[in-house]
Amino acid sequence: MHDETAALVARLLSQRWLPRDDTQARKALLDEGFREELDRRLDAVGLELREHPYSAYIGVAVARANEKHVFGGSDSWISNTLQLDRDAVALLVVLWALIVLPKRQRQVERQQAEADASQSLMFAEAKPISRDPSLSPVLAERTLLADFGDRLGGKTRVNFNLGVLSRHGFIVRRKGDLAEGPLLDLVFDYERTARRILDGALGDLLAGLTPRDERSDHDEPAGDEADDLEDSEVTSDV
Repeated sequence: MHDETAALVARLLSQRWLPRDDTQARKALLDEGFREELDRRLDAVGLELREHPYSAYIGVAVARANEKHVFGGSDSWISNTLQLDRDAVALLVVLWALIVLPKRQRQVERQQAEADASQSLMFAEAKPISRDPSLSPVLAERTLLADFGDRLGGKTRVNFNLGVLSRHGFIVRRKGDLAEGPLLDLVFDYERTARRILDGALGDLLAGLTPRDERSDHDEPAGDEADDLEDSEVTSDV
């Protein structure tokens, strides 16, 4: 007998992410009984479904109750399970802040605009959250290097880490541009991480930066104010 829940768990573990419009993924998000069984199966092995209504993908992550067992070593905590170096994790934080945070703002603004427009319609239906890829900013690699290269180990190290992050599915590299990968919007808990970034070491630095599609190629590189960048809270457990 086919066990669809087991099949979905196996796919999530082997493929690491699935698009929300995948048949089994949609069932996990819309079928209450199926979701309860999926959550039970994952919880039995210390995992949880990682999904966010604004993300176009779903994945699995270490359950909150088991983070200490996975990330807590005998002497100190590790930041990820992918053997990412400290500067690679710092780069991942920067990319998440420069791509996911502006994307989320655009999604929220579009959702609010659609809600405002529907108020004048008597039989208007609530529209689903937009996950249009065009809402996700695209960064130029040379701009990233100009703004953050010195902080992230220099050009050679940044290029190497971009390749690593691309192979893990966090970003997509296309002819000198960096786009959102399937796991970028899932790698951090948005509610826990966004405010810490905006209010922390990256806040002032990011305030002066905008994505490549909204800035001039002649803009000056940003200053070097991210002294605590590498100490940002990171838990790459997807």
